[in-house]
Amino acid sequence: MKRIVLFIAATVLLAACSSTTVSDEESKRKELQQYKQQLSELQKKIEVLEHELTDTKKDESVKVSVRELNEQIFEHFIEVTGKVEAKHDADISPESAGTIDSIFINEGQRVSKDQVLGKLNTDALERNLDEMKIQLELAKTNFQRQKNLWDQNIGSEMQFLEAKTNMESLGKRIEGIKAQLKMSEIKSPIDGIVDIVYQKKGEIGSPQTPFVKVLNMKKVKIYADVSESYLTKVHRGDKVKIRFPALGRELEAPILQIGNVIDPNNRTFRIRIDLNNPDGMIKPNLVSVIQIRDYMAKNAIVIPSLFIKEDFTGNYTYIVDNAQGKSRAKKVYVEPGMTNNNLTEVVTGLSAGMQVISEGYAQVSDGTPVVLN
Repeated sequence: MKRIVLFIAATVLLAACSSTTVSDEESKRKELQQYKQQLSELQKKIEVLEHELTDTKKDESVKVSVRELNEQIFEHFIEVTGKVEAKHDADISPESAGTIDSIFINEGQRVSKDQVLGKLNTDALERNLDEMKIQLELAKTNFQRQKNLWDQNIGSEMQFLEAKTNMESLGKRIEGIKAQLKMSEIKSPIDGIVDIVYQKKGEIGSPQTPFVKVLNMKKVKIYADVSESYLTKVHRGDKVKIRFPALGRELEAPILQIGNVIDPNNRTFRIRIDLNNPDGMIKPNLVSVIQIRDYMAKNAIVIPSLFIKEDFTGNYTYIVDNAQGKSRAKKVYVEPGMTNNNLTEVVTGLSAGMQVISEGYAQVSDGTPVVLN
């Protein structure tokens, strides 16, 4: 009997739970249906309002300015930073080692080729030279005496040859000392201006130690590193523009040299440009910006970049359509190409003779009546 009662109680409990679940699902379905109905009504209202606004806008003429399109040359440039160096410069060192005895120039002084800039101490060499001259005079006297005897068939040939050899040897040693004295003079190999005097009087000079730096700034060379991706677009002889921001100056010159090696660290190749610098204002290491043309189209359609807008479909701009005797804005989808100085080449979508809206394009949409200013 107890088992029957428990079974009936469990059955009633399960039925009650099932009924509650069915009731909750039904309630949620009804609530969802109500929301869908409300959403549908809102969408209809939105469509009505948009339609009314569009009709109102179409009835209003917007004043615009236009620009008639013509084919023109379009160029695109890349910019790289250049490094200025003197075309002719020299770190000058003595040809021999010795104590610096005299310095004849100052920094900033203009010097000419072969001008003596400084001199090493030559006291020991000069004393040696004086001794050699005395010995040479004695050797000449001895040689002349031996020669006279030899001419008279007196004395041996060996004595004559020894006297002659001794005289000639002393003469060559004297020439060597004179050459060393000449090497003690530190001369400039170029015309230019003394930029740096590295050493002072009394210091030891040597061929391995620079004594002075001389620059000739009448001509300069500029080096720049260009990405390897432009290797096929940059050629020797191409004209480039060089701008010096600090001087407010822009010059034009051809590319003189293109490097044959790609730098593995930054994947660039080097170009060189030479410039005349008659006033000397272009200094070594002055910042320069080089513009290199990497693209040119001879018959391009070009518009200001601001005229091009974008939506979910793509890039577009507005032109004036005069069909049926009425001027209306027309939305035209375009394919933009390269941009340079806020101007963009339009590859497709526009052609010569079209009137693109240049002012007022923000107040129009497709089909808006327009009036030309």
